[in-house]
Amino acid sequence: MNPMKDSLDVVSAARPKKSLGQNFLTDRNITEKIVAGLDITPENTVFEIGPGRGALTELLNTRSRRLYVLEKDRNLILALKQKMPYVQAICGDGLTFVWERLAGLESLKLVGNLPYNVASPMMWEIFSRLSRFERACFMVQKEVAGRLVAQPGTKAYGGLSVWIQTFVTPQILFHVSPGSFHPRPKVDSTVVGFVPKMVVGVHRRALTRTIHELFQKRRKQLGTILKTYWGPALEAWLDLEGLERTVRPEVLTPLQFHGLAEVLEKSWETLAYQNYP
Repeated sequence: MNPMKDSLDVVSAARPKKSLGQNFLTDRNITEKIVAGLDITPENTVFEIGPGRGALTELLNTRSRRLYVLEKDRNLILALKQKMPYVQAICGDGLTFVWERLAGLESLKLVGNLPYNVASPMMWEIFSRLSRFERACFMVQKEVAGRLVAQPGTKAYGGLSVWIQTFVTPQILFHVSPGSFHPRPKVDSTVVGFVPKMVVGVHRRALTRTIHELFQKRRKQLGTILKTYWGPALEAWLDLEGLERTVRPEVLTPLQFHGLAEVLEKSWETLAYQNYP
């Protein structure tokens, strides 16, 4: 019996689990393009999210100095570890993983075919909590990719756009057809590249609340949405930005959301103090 052959058979025969949103990448040309988009150098440490059957992992293993993989499916992670013993395999969930743990890895690059049902919240956490990395390439649903890069005033622009563009600069690299996966997904996919920004003074909690409050009523005017918190500070912010109370959330830039979040945070603190018994 050949243990290595057995491990290869286990990986290749693994059945996709619908509960985990698994669609295994099978197209070698696509894996090559992803690696090219990641622009790996011999010094890079690579962290792959959701390796699945390892189509991308095998290629990354030949290019990077050190490779980590995060996979929720325990059977797959054990098989991949047998197949590529030098890969640092972690069995875990990308939604609950402590991304700050990666801060000490030098020349870090991130990559992955993210499960489409959790891709948005996963990127929300990764980019706001991991401050040190060189580049990331994630495959996501084409519609989500459009929201990641959307500009103010467009239909696709929303809370995800504001949050992601606060921490990184996203760029659509290329699209991927359903035929590149097993099983075939019902949607088209897109590989998006991300370059981190130098982020200073972002009030993350206040920004999160501001995004949620404003985009829940995105078609209403700012003066209507924020009437409870309205006061001199908000008036001063509008004057500084050259905006009117009639402006709608969907036309504000990410930078304007940062400024508004800072103003609102102080308003929330004042309101809470005034209402304290």
